[in-house]
Amino acid sequence: MISIITAIYNQRAVNELYWESLQRYTHYPFELIIIDNGSTDGSADFFESVGATVIRNHANFSYPYSQNQGIAVARYPWLAFLNNDIIVSPDWDKHMLASMEKNGLDVATVCGIEQVENATATKALKRRWKKIKNLLGLFGHSKTILRLMHKWMYGDWETFCQTRQQKFAGQIKEGFVGNSVVMNRQAIEKIGLWDERLQAADFDLYLRSKQRAEQMGDMKPIHLLLDVYNHHYIRLTAKSKYPPFADRANLVNLDNKWSEAERSALLQLNR
Repeated sequence: MISIITAIYNQRAVNELYWESLQRYTHYPFELIIIDNGSTDGSADFFESVGATVIRNHANFSYPYSQNQGIAVARYPWLAFLNNDIIVSPDWDKHMLASMEKNGLDVATVCGIEQVENATATKALKRRWKKIKNLLGLFGHSKTILRLMHKWMYGDWETFCQTRQQKFAGQIKEGFVGNSVVMNRQAIEKIGLWDERLQAADFDLYLRSKQRAEQMGDMKPIHLLLDVYNHHYIRLTAKSKYPPFADRANLVNLDNKWSEAERSALLQLNR
């Protein structure tokens, strides 16, 4: 059973599409924990209406702070930290857990537009998505337009995902795509909670997994599961004016925790 943790701030149309894809394509029983950071468009009410557990914050909190709020109430042994602006693939959870078990991973991510099996394939996906998003984005970001973007990008979504699953079944690649991170409770025991000082907390999590693997040898670094692909709308509403983070005084740059030399040394390991 899986605890899915998602932080939101408005984006009602995106949230409804996200829920529809979870309902349709999640294989195992799950609980959905929504961290609502002060939405004003009814998004929190929507998620409550479909049975999600909603934690209502009085203001907009950072990503890692929100994820740790979710962990504090999560009930299940597997934790999935998913962005709200994604469309999950058919049986995404079933394939993720199977590949993680096969490859001995405590923490892993899907692949997607941001990174797939090689640089050439990734570049082609990014180029195609940019053209589609820029063109259809001129007509707004309604559910109809968002669905059309997704359709133009992939054609038949289930066929696209099935083809990748068959081609890359069980294959992994070291790295991460931050919109969909899955870990078990053992991973938290080994590398800790999300670091609430860092908005770039997914990169920090990757570095900590690399460090733990090198120093203790009791886990592997975060890997991409090449047979599981989630669509990410990627900064679709980047021009929106989000309220400043309520915990912004606690946030520091990644450089304040990891020096360039430390990052370089870790990234060179096993390359």
